[in-house]
Amino acid sequence: MTAPQRVLAVRARRRRKEGGVALIMVLGAIAIMIVMLAEFQDDAGAEYAAATASRDSVQAEYLARSAINLSRLLIAAEPTMRQAIMPLFMLLRRTPPQLPVWEFADRILGAFNDKEGGQDFIGLSGLDLSRGKNLGLQGGHYEVVIVDEDSKINVNMGASNEIAHIRLARQLMGRMGPIQYSSLFDQRDSSGNYNDRFSTCSAIIDWADSDEQLYSCDLTAAPSSNAAEDGWYQLLPKAYRRKNAPYDSLEELHMVRGVTDDFWSTFVDPDPTRPKKREMTVWGQGTLNVNTANPLTLFAIVCSGAPKADLCTDPAQMQIFVTGVTMAQAISMGAPLFGTTGDFIAIMKGQGVLGPLLTGLGLHPVTFPSESDFAKSISTESKVFSIYAVGVVKGYKRETRVRVHTVVDFRAAPSLANLTAAAATPTPAGGATSSSAIGQSSGAGQPIGFLTEPSVGGQVLYFAIE
Repeated sequence: MTAPQRVLAVRARRRRKEGGVALIMVLGAIAIMIVMLAEFQDDAGAEYAAATASRDSVQAEYLARSAINLSRLLIAAEPTMRQAIMPLFMLLRRTPPQLPVWEFADRILGAFNDKEGGQDFIGLSGLDLSRGKNLGLQGGHYEVVIVDEDSKINVNMGASNEIAHIRLARQLMGRMGPIQYSSLFDQRDSSGNYNDRFSTCSAIIDWADSDEQLYSCDLTAAPSSNAAEDGWYQLLPKAYRRKNAPYDSLEELHMVRGVTDDFWSTFVDPDPTRPKKREMTVWGQGTLNVNTANPLTLFAIVCSGAPKADLCTDPAQMQIFVTGVTMAQAISMGAPLFGTTGDFIAIMKGQGVLGPLLTGLGLHPVTFPSESDFAKSISTESKVFSIYAVGVVKGYKRETRVRVHTVVDFRAAPSLANLTAAAATPTPAGGATSSSAIGQSSGAGQPIGFLTEPSVGGQVLYFAIE
């Protein structure tokens, strides 16, 4: 190889080497850019997903809030609906019962829901929603369940007076009394102690009452007022004191002596996914609505008034009662069975419309020692409701759900009829509207008084975003 050829070969090798280095540098730069781009994409995607999730969460929350407000309006409108059927009951010489409109809230409020909810409303009412304006939701929907708290045993009666204590003790012992539940009270709890029916009942009442004296649930003897409340809570690994104040939530029952998981799933909340099956509450007006209570709760209230009846001592009689009430409630399809508390007492005595049906099934008539006293513990009208609303927003391969739980008290709520009458009050001569009428309708001129007046939508007792 000549000298010029060697020079050319060296230069060629040098160029190939430089080209290889340049290629490596280019590939390295591309690799770094790919990593940086992937990192940027992950960060941007995460931020976008977080922003989208936050947006959907806010939308879902306000869908649930809308369902709650609509539910409050539906419950407030029930007395007006009841007035429409009053002439029919007057012909029958009966008092029109409260209409359980809340049981059909998901269908009645379907007109304001998504397309599927609108179809449910059309199937229920037969109305044409196409003639309405601004109805329905886009991009989401809500699910709503309204639970009647007056159909449950109210453990907060333990924070009331002595009469309420006795009434609650009778209801608790009536519910826990059947012999088939004995195995629940024959086993040790997590601390190694036994908790019989009496000690568990006493612990539930003593947690909420304001004194330090032991309450005895032994209804065959005079309630104890001298013994001190037991020190069971002080012997726990993490000791604490009983509250001696009303329950703030139903979950607080978990802290009470004797309320084990088995007790909870049997007597308190058998199915957490279906709040209508719940048997106890910390809200309510203190009386049990016999039209909306489930058969087992009705059994407890009957046995609280007649603990020595065959119904309360014979498991076979209990089964007949539960079966008969379940059949009657299924046949009525949500319609109230009892117009007055006297109707319920008469049926339990084997009289009235359903009395012969129950006795025909083999149920022995119940004799109440004091019908007037028992009538004070029951009612046929509910005033306190739990509204469980779930807002749902669907996204790409995901679904955002926000649940809002609200408890509303309608005991002091004015009716829609009164509100309409106040709004229609004619203006006096001179153009000045009376301050009382204004305060009832719009609050103008009396802003402070208007804010303190009861709301047509009831008073909110509890609100939680779950």
